[in-house]
Amino acid sequence: MHVLFGVLMAIAGGLFAYWGATKSESVVYRLLGARSRLLWGDQVHRFYVVVGGALAVIGLLWALGVIWA
Repeated sequence: MHVLFGVLMAIAGGLFAYWGATKSESVVYRLLGARSRLLWGDQVHRFYVVVGGALAVIGLLWALGVIWA
């Protein structure tokens, strides 16, 4: 089961990183970005790129069985 959740986590992280890098106009990203903008200001896109990348790496490591959560 950790493989499934690891892959899903990596996909979600990849989406966050992609949306942040392209400054996406999708509804989901705009809602998340509006909430995060209160804390991060104009750096919200960079925040999502970094967090998305970290989430993708951790998800891949979890799916490969390198780490267990």
